[in-house]
Amino acid sequence: MGAVSASVGQGVTLLAAYSLRLGLPFLAAAAFTGALLQRSSALRRLGRPLQVEAGSVMVLAGLAIATRQLSAFSYWLLDTFPALGEIG
Repeated sequence: MGAVSASVGQGVTLLAAYSLRLGLPFLAAAAFTGALLQRSSALRRLGRPLQVEAGSVMVLAGLAIATRQLSAFSYWLLDTFPALGEIG
């Protein structure tokens, strides 16, 4: 019976550690929500221009794929900005 209660105790400990690690990001998000809401007006002002920029990049990427120039563009980026080769 002692081995069973020891394994149950270990299971409870592991479950508590798992639950704590699972809950920490949610607690952090709740703690910083107020600050994020205060800055949301600045984010709203930038939202539309960022959407237009992102859409333009997506259209250009689609054209590069359709014209089979994506690889050439990738090599140009690496030649122009060698630091990009260090990422990932």
